Amino acid sequence: MNKFFNKSTVRLVLQTNRTRVHHRTYSQLSQLSEPNRTDDIQRESWRSVEGLVRCDANYVPLSPISFLERSADVFRDRTSVVYGSVKYTWGETHRRCVKLASALAQLGISRGDLVATLAPNVPAMQELHFAVPMAGGIICTLNTRHDSTMLATLLNHSETKILVVDHQFLDIALTAVNILKTKHIKPPLLVIISDEPLPLSSIPANTYEYESLVQGGVSGFSVVRPNDEWDPISVNYTSGTTSRPKGVVYSHRGAYLNSIATVFMHGMGAMPTYLWSVPMFHCNGWCLTWGLAAVGGTNVCIRKCDPKDIYDNIVKHKVTHMGGAPTVLNMIVNSPDQKPLPHKVEIMTGGAPPPPLILSKMEELGFGVSHLYGLTETYGPGTMCAWKPEWDSLPTEERLKLKTRQGVRHMGLEGVDVKDPITMESVKCDGKTMGEIMFRGNTVMSGYLKDQKATEEAFSGGWFRSGDLAVMHPDGYIEVKDRSKDIIISGGENISTVEVETVIYSHPAVLEVAVVARPDDHWGQTPCAFVKLKDGYSVTGQEIIDYCREHMPKYMAPKTVIFEDLPRTSTGKVQKFLLRDKAKALGSLS
Repeated sequence: MNKFFNKSTVRLVLQTNRTRVHHRTYSQLSQLSEPNRTDDIQRESWRSVEGLVRCDANYVPLSPISFLERSADVFRDRTSVVYGSVKYTWGETHRRCVKLASALAQLGISRGDLVATLAPNVPAMQELHFAVPMAGGIICTLNTRHDSTMLATLLNHSETKILVVDHQFLDIALTAVNILKTKHIKPPLLVIISDEPLPLSSIPANTYEYESLVQGGVSGFSVVRPNDEWDPISVNYTSGTTSRPKGVVYSHRGAYLNSIATVFMHGMGAMPTYLWSVPMFHCNGWCLTWGLAAVGGTNVCIRKCDPKDIYDNIVKHKVTHMGGAPTVLNMIVNSPDQKPLPHKVEIMTGGAPPPPLILSKMEELGFGVSHLYGLTETYGPGTMCAWKPEWDSLPTEERLKLKTRQGVRHMGLEGVDVKDPITMESVKCDGKTMGEIMFRGNTVMSGYLKDQKATEEAFSGGWFRSGDLAVMHPDGYIEVKDRSKDIIISGGENISTVEVETVIYSHPAVLEVAVVARPDDHWGQTPCAFVKLKDGYSVTGQEIIDYCREHMPKYMAPKTVIFEDLPRTSTGKVQKFLLRDKAKALGSLS
């Protein structure tokens, strides 16, 4: 067993938000999660009541594994996966996952062992989300934009035993393995995914080929189920937009509940067809890698998120649902391949609030856009802008503004609030008073891998602290204004970079924009805008500044405009920490 992921350590180090207290005193627990305390004595007394019993007939630890098993029965002959010429049914997917779990066990994977992936949205990624936990392991889906140095760091930190790598990223993986060897760290075994059979001469020694493993597995393998639904099912490293990534641990219970919640948020009925434009490595594909099995959906896999591929697959496979960060929406509406859809496609977008102009253009193309919000620490989606029918009759501008709000909590969360981070009091529901968004419930992470201090800080006060600043509207809908580290304080006034970006986005020449603080000896800080223009457009920085002054209070308008491409993570987030460094290097404006 992996020395970190033994049961006692998981309970002690990771799950500080658990209500059980077997490994903590009540006083220790109360410091971390006072509102969530459960009276174990009362619970035990109910278990001793005559006539009540917990047994196999009425209790099974919740796990997404059950979604696949049900789909293999209920949707046996329905298409589960499509990828180019590759097509599987749910019955076939179940058999492949059982055999793959068997093969992983033969390679030494047992309870608590980590299996990492470095791959795009190909069928193997979907299968590994089930096969790894079915072998008792924990899946760790790594960002495909990591370089070899970062990859080596994360493989070492997570104590990965097997790395399943797509042939596209094999060179990066091999370099990472060599880095580990030079540090006298035992590297993981490599399993290579390839669209075509690999010649033996191209397979490095002591590595395995994915499809061969699947075919060599045992179909009668006895699936390993979690002993406790709080057992880890996955580790997701944060995107590293601000600092060194942290390993966020998900439980079987949380993954089960968030999968169902995300399906409901997306308005999915039985047997939807989902286009994988969201990276499966990002929050386990917003938990839809598991959730689609719950409803017998079809996974349409694409190796690259390209507007033409998106359109072609929507038409060919009659796609009903998809997802993507605002940058994906921006890419679609500005693509030369854009065209009205033959049928409506529901698309969920998360991340920074999408500009109203982008929402309007997406609707014109035939997309139904829903806005959600969450973090890696909340299994991805945590809230959504639940749409009210009476809003349909509002003027377009007002309707689109409402759609950019982050909304209300989903059915799997116990609480979402906007609080003063010092007093922990809820802010006024006036749409003006800012506070920090905080979460509480079963779909909040178990904790940060091997980082007790960060875990306790994140849960201090009995809520998960997001670090995002927002307001609460009178109708109970939240609206994100900024990251706490991104807010600009100029002359004593708080300036939301999101609001400045929204105005700049509305300029017809602007394709992308990110706003950060620039030092200013007089004002303290002033807005600095990094702008990427659309092809064929040419404007000056002063024109952007003048445009902003016409559409917002002058003190909020940027005083500096820099034209360049924006650095992004593979999930579409702008790496503002890099832009802040650039703005700081410019020196004071005054």
